[in-house]
Order: sequence, then C-alpha cells, then structure tokens
Amino acid sequence: MTGADRDATEAATGEAPEGGSAPGAPSCAPGGADGGGADVDVVTLGESMVTFLPTRPGRLADVPAFERGIGGAESNVACALAAAGHRARWVSRVGADGFGDHLVDAIGAYGVDTSAVGRDPRRPTGIYFRTADDRDADAHEVVYYRAGSAASAMSPRTLAADALWCGRVLHLSGITAALSADCLALVRALCERPAGRRRRSLVSFDVNHRPGLWPEGGRSPAVLLDLARGADLVFVGVDEAAAAWGLTGAPEALRAALPEPAQLVVKQGSEGATAFVTDPGTGRDTVTFVPALRVDVVAPVGAGDAFAAGYLSGTLRGLEPERRLRHGHLMAAAALTVPGDLATPPAREHADALAALDPAAWETLRLGPGWTAEPRRPGAPEEVRTP
Repeated sequence: MTGADRDATEAATGEAPEGGSAPGAPSCAPGGADGGGADVDVVTLGESMVTFLPTRPGRLADVPAFERGIGGAESNVACALAAAGHRARWVSRVGADGFGDHLVDAIGAYGVDTSAVGRDPRRPTGIYFRTADDRDADAHEVVYYRAGSAASAMSPRTLAADALWCGRVLHLSGITAALSADCLALVRALCERPAGRRRRSLVSFDVNHRPGLWPEGGRSPAVLLDLARGADLVFVGVDEAAAAWGLTGAPEALRAALPEPAQLVVKQGSEGATAFVTDPGTGRDTVTFVPALRVDVVAPVGAGDAFAAGYLSGTLRGLEPERRLRHGHLMAAAALTVPGDLATPPAREHADALAALDPAAWETLRLGPGWTAEPRRPGAPEEVRTP
C-alpha cells in the first residue's frame, strides 16, 4: 500500500489506533456523548445547492418568479445545530462560481465552519427548482440541475482525514450515496466498521431516500440498508424503509432488519418517532416512543433534517432518549412553521422547558408560525391547546 493509499484509507475509515482513540481525537462512543478534545461537535458531509423557491403556488411552468435560497440535507443539519449553540462543520465541494460563493457565505452566516469546503474550477455548483406544495403531493415538482456537479465528484481521495474525523459526530445521509459511484464509495468507506478498532467519531446516518436520485438500471437504493448497518446512529422513516427496501410493519420490524446500530430512530410521520438505544453493558435495547406535535404547517420541507438536528443536539448534551426525541420534534416544528428549509430554532431554555412537559401537556401542545421568536410560559394558551 502506498502512502497515498494509506491517506485515503485513513480519511475514509477514521480508524483510531489499537487500544484507544487517535491522539487528540474525540471520545464519543456509540450511545454516548463525551466530546473531550474534539475540535467541533458535529461534522456533516454532503452536497448543498442553491434552491429557487416559487413566489406563488402553481406548476413550475406557470410560476413567474422565484426567490433564491439554500438547500441540502447535511448542511441543513449543520445550520440548525450551529443556530442551537453547537459547533458544526460542513464538508463538501462547490463550484468556483457565484452560486458556490453564495452557499459558502449563507451557510457560514449560521455559524457553521466552512473551511473544509473545496472549490472545483471545472464543475458547477448544483441548483434546483421546486413547487410550493407538499413533497408527497401528486402535483409537487422538483427539477434538479446537479448532474456533474462539484459535489458529485467527492470521493475517498478528495477529502482529508482531519476535516472529516475532527468531531464528536460525523453525520452522513443516503443522498450523498446516490449522487455518483465515487460518492457511494466515499459513504461506504465512512460507514465501514473498522475491524478491531474504534472510530474517532460517532457515525450518524440519515437514510434520506430520494427515489428520483436512484435511476432504474443504475445504483440501487437497497445499498442504503448496508450503509445503515455500518453506522452507529440511524434515522429512517417508515415510508422510506417501505420504498427503498420493501420493509413494512411496526418499528420493531425495522429494528430486526437493522440490529447493528447502537441507536435506531424510526420516524413514523404524524404519529411520532421511536428510538431503539442499545445498552452497551447488557446489549439490550431501551425502546422509547414520543408522539409528534400538533403543528400549523406552513411548508412541509426541511422537517426531517431539523428532526435529526434536534435529536443529535440531545445526544451531544447527554439527554435521555425521550428528551432527544422531543427535541427532534421541536426542531422539526420550527422548520414546518416557516416557508423554507431552515428555521430559527427555539432558544435552548425555551426548548428545554417544552421538552420537560408532562405527557398530557406534550400531547396538547400546538405550535404555529412565529412560536420560536420569543419564549412563552409553557402551558400558555398560545402553545398548549385542548383539541
């Protein structure tokens, strides 16, 4: 093996030396959150794009004007975590163009470290257009211009180990795996469990199945199951599991198919979410279900990324599974009550107070536009309503 091969392997696998972590590496064993020595709390890896949002409802063919925004699952998570007070880094590649400049500036404005974002002089920054309706609606349209983008050229050889493995958590998603064969190789290497060694970071993987990114006759979304098995923490929706893997049934059925991750979070849509957290001592799961909140939805985009950010925030803080799930729901509610992908999260004290509500108050909590703007007394009429 050449020196270049060794460097690529280290960058991809993040292996720590036998008997412990690498010098100066964070300690964040699966299921825990001890971040001693970490440069940042969370590193996210993935493509972000400039998104064009319609100024009114309707078909793309009929919309006369669009407003510019940013969108990308992993950068959304980084922005939400940074806004919530965590140290976040986004790793990616963008074109040496104006859209790339905008992405780096806009994501950096949230407090995210963008120093590891590469610039590609030969490939463009990806962009996309979408309609204003629900992503699951029949009339919903999304048009991507991302084929051959700068981010699609990411591979195990284009990213430095220090940029990837400097945090307590490394957060990935299945979207990156779908972009190209090189991106799939990168995510596969990052999710591979090093034999006899411990990772430098807890590996978090959001399945984020996007059917349109998996062309017929090409790479199969079934590979997402293998990637998830290699992660320490996995987020997956019941709808995604059915579409990508043909897995249906209760959350326990998904746990049976994914026994390897120390934490499995199954998102059940409007019902809520279930977390399976393995006790490292006994090897047994603690199973926790938290119902979803009642939300006056403005736009149903960005909620999944926000939920992941809220749960990761709770994990980083060492909270119990129930509180992690509740913080996930609260972050998702913040995203659902704004037009774009990104929302200002509630102040930590406000979120903690809501997450501490008793079960009856939690189930009657209703959140609408503007609820994160200023703390309100938990139980006030603006927040808790009887159905």
